[in-house]
Amino acid sequence: MKVPAVHELGQGRLLVDVGFRENEGLIASFLLPGPDGWTIIETGPTSCLERLVAGVLRAGVDPREVVRIFVTHIHLDHAGALGAAAEKFPEAELFAHRAGVGHLVDPTKLIESARRAWGAASDELWGPIVPTPALRLGPLDGGEVFPLNDGNLEVIATPGHAKHHLAFLDTGLSAVFTGDAAGVLLTDGWRARPAVPPPDLDLELLFASLDRIAAAEAKTLLRTHFGSGGEPKADLVAYRRAVEEWRDVALGAARVTPEIPYMAQALREHEEAVARASGHAPTSEDRGALVSGYEMAAMGLLRYFRTHELLPR
Repeated sequence: MKVPAVHELGQGRLLVDVGFRENEGLIASFLLPGPDGWTIIETGPTSCLERLVAGVLRAGVDPREVVRIFVTHIHLDHAGALGAAAEKFPEAELFAHRAGVGHLVDPTKLIESARRAWGAASDELWGPIVPTPALRLGPLDGGEVFPLNDGNLEVIATPGHAKHHLAFLDTGLSAVFTGDAAGVLLTDGWRARPAVPPPDLDLELLFASLDRIAAAEAKTLLRTHFGSGGEPKADLVAYRRAVEEWRDVALGAARVTPEIPYMAQALREHEEAVARASGHAPTSEDRGALVSGYEMAAMGLLRYFRTHELLPR
């Protein structure tokens, strides 16, 4: 196993690169110091759990010193390892949105959904998805506050990407851990890619959540995919614009042919054209597709169009 990269964020906060798909810069976990121990935000999938543990150890932290683990939402690239992490971090209390708790305690539907989407590759991609111990799992609704060194961790309800999505404001660092609420912006990306998957995408809620994140007036956005960058308010405005573009492109395509491959190709062509027009030539390797693919976006948008009666019957 390659030694995980650990990056300083300031004020003792750390980013651990969990090396998803043997690639750096795709999924981050965050390690935050507090008066009573350490906090982790995002476990990543079980396929990356050993790297997360190795990163924690490399940071000089005993896994028994981790007292809380939060996930932004229960999608497998963010929380797939939460059940298995309970054993690796035996003193940690675990937290997720109230609407996701039942699926973490009994992950049957998560497993079924993953195998429908990823087929035979699912098990290798995500690793085993094991039940999270119910007695160690605390439900969150938004508004809760937890102590950190030089500040607090405030929970922000940010539905839209998923109904069970949360973001977290670190008041000491003046940073919001956005999960997927503000999209995907890899270190080699030129703008945030929309994260608009099935099954419960709601664009109105997503836009309202962007306003809620902006209202926190943080100095930094920290994305699970991947890390920090840019100026928060401008980034959030630009991200809304990108989502609106994808919505309009996908809806136009769906009104011609409401099929996933056709819509996905329309999204790809649009993004490549916008990149070229902005002076960013598309690369031969689309790393963003490893965590937010066009096909998944087309699936999420098509379901949204149908549930909101935006397509002819």
